[in-house]
Amino acid sequence: MSTPPITQAPAQPAEEQTPPAPVRDRYFDLLRAIALFRVVLYHLTGWAWLPVVFPSLGVMFALAGHLMARSLGKRPPLKVVRARLRRLLPPLWLLGAVGVTGMVVQGWGPDSEGHPGWWWLHLMYWILPLSEPPGAADLPGIQGVLGGDWAFELAVPLWYIRAYLWFVLLSPLLLKALRALPWATILAPVVLCAALEFGRVTVISPRLDSAVLDFATFGACWILGMAHQEGVLRRIPRYAVPSVAPAVALLGLWYAMTHGFRAGHDLDDIPLGQALWSLATVLLLLHLSASWSEWPRRLRRWDGLISLLNSRAVTIYLWHTVCIVAAATMWDRLWGFEALELHVPWLLESSWPVLGLTWILVAGCIVCFGWAEDMAAGRRPRLWPNGTRRRGYRRKP
Repeated sequence: MSTPPITQAPAQPAEEQTPPAPVRDRYFDLLRAIALFRVVLYHLTGWAWLPVVFPSLGVMFALAGHLMARSLGKRPPLKVVRARLRRLLPPLWLLGAVGVTGMVVQGWGPDSEGHPGWWWLHLMYWILPLSEPPGAADLPGIQGVLGGDWAFELAVPLWYIRAYLWFVLLSPLLLKALRALPWATILAPVVLCAALEFGRVTVISPRLDSAVLDFATFGACWILGMAHQEGVLRRIPRYAVPSVAPAVALLGLWYAMTHGFRAGHDLDDIPLGQALWSLATVLLLLHLSASWSEWPRRLRRWDGLISLLNSRAVTIYLWHTVCIVAAATMWDRLWGFEALELHVPWLLESSWPVLGLTWILVAGCIVCFGWAEDMAAGRRPRLWPNGTRRRGYRRKP
């Protein structure tokens, strides 16, 4: 028997009702949903201006840092770190089980890296991604369905998982440093980024170099999210952030413009410009941090979609690049129809139909693989967690 809608439900004891989401979390949910959509759009189109309009990665790291600080304020650090790893790793393991199996079936194996021992050792990064998990550079793909670059694209988002893992492991130390020296801790990653950019600091190992550079680029955003949770921003005058943040943003944009910012060479390729621009944008967004007692009228219709994107953020991020490859490959098949090629070539060249097809495939991945996020969080698996049940009443036992 289905649960009656909330308008028809009889009065229930207080313990039977699901408490509403914290007011400020709705604003953060909106930011995370926008960030995810922007990431998918960017990986499809490659438009260099998108990271400037909305620096998704800096925003996502800041929101994660905020949640991490909130958890560390309530529970012992070891339990918090274990809980975060437990929620992060199973979706990655599921991606690895499917992706590595597919690569091996198509010919990827121990001889791919020149020495079988290294191949087996590097596979461990699919279990604990302290460095980027390995993958094949070029495979045959599936004719008409999946392009040969699918394995390469599968690995594109994994740097974020590696960086997230390191931030989680370092968070207890970062929080202690933040409480002792707030602004010095926030700005330390930017200083490190500048030192790396100008050759004052070098890292010998290529794998370690990537991890250090990611920390230097986005560490300030993560720590700024923690600082927001700790109330650091509330202790400065209200006019300070709107006065300082635009200047920092302009400095980052100026640096990017003078170091080759263009299509195909955007903020992701200019770490110091990315660090400054992301820091300034995140600082402004956290300063605004709208408090809504309920969704504004224009956003109410998007509540279900926003809830879905937040509930399946890891699944969407891990699988969206493969979905883009599959969507582009299938859309390219339409060039085989002469009538379409002659009369609507503009449609075949457009990215927007591919974007729509990509989200259809992402929806399929949510249904097929999203349950891993629920299992990792200790929840009952759900196929389509758009928040409708959360807004109603729980069933009686």
